[in-house]
Amino acid sequence: MRRQCVRQSPAPAVQVAGRLYRGSAMLATSVLLDSGVEHIRGGFYNPAMVTPVLTSLLTLASNLHGHVDRHGRRHGARHAVFALTVATGAAGTAFHIYNILKKPGGLRWQNLFYSGPLGAPSAITLSGLFGLLAERVRDTPADTMPRIFGINAGRVLSAVTALSLLGTSGEAGLLHFRGSFQNPAMYLPVTMPPAAAALMTGAALGKSRKSHWFTPLWLVLTGAMGIAGTGFHIYGVSRAMGGWRNWRQTMFDGPPIPAPPSFTGIALAGLAALALLRAHPEDGEATWA
Repeated sequence: MRRQCVRQSPAPAVQVAGRLYRGSAMLATSVLLDSGVEHIRGGFYNPAMVTPVLTSLLTLASNLHGHVDRHGRRHGARHAVFALTVATGAAGTAFHIYNILKKPGGLRWQNLFYSGPLGAPSAITLSGLFGLLAERVRDTPADTMPRIFGINAGRVLSAVTALSLLGTSGEAGLLHFRGSFQNPAMYLPVTMPPAAAALMTGAALGKSRKSHWFTPLWLVLTGAMGIAGTGFHIYGVSRAMGGWRNWRQTMFDGPPIPAPPSFTGIALAGLAALALLRAHPEDGEATWA
């Protein structure tokens, strides 16, 4: 008699961790491409400018490894890479702030508009942070509520997602203000993510049993906006003088093509947070989604 091989589904905590890995991977890819383009434009005049490129590659590889890993425990090498990524993002933010302050006039609109973007290193930090949270969630014993600092991990992740959406929206708002909001679609990144942040704040602070049917829908729409934003930025580059025929200049000076999917990565992390809340309501009734 032929033996049938039944493929076992990964543990629920591993499934949720997989969603976090996907969000972290999306952020890492966005940072990899965006920092690569921006630092090529800067000629890598500071050797440290290669750091976010290498770190993003390591983070992306770690997320891919975590996504296919079906073991319900933390992986030491992945955890170390994610911790390094968080530290790299924090250092990058400090460098960008320093570069702005040392310019004539210091902290002024002109320098904020045309210096290294403050929000770019933060995306590296978020990629590493979501990876660390994924490792913590998957390391939770079966039938046990994942906790971070003694708090339901779903609530913690919801709060982190809300703050991430607000910060990324603020960076997009600064650059779109520089562009005078000439296209009405430029208002979407400064309206949809804050609304999603408000919904995620409600998920973090509200009753764990409460149905959040509208929140995941809005997160999906926010994530789709991030993908659509890449198309809008490609169109924006094509409208510059010379268009894609002069790509060596227009791609560097036009809107950053890899930046909008950072919203998609954060939205994926938010969906993972909601999955945790559905799986581990604090009254003990759990239903994995």
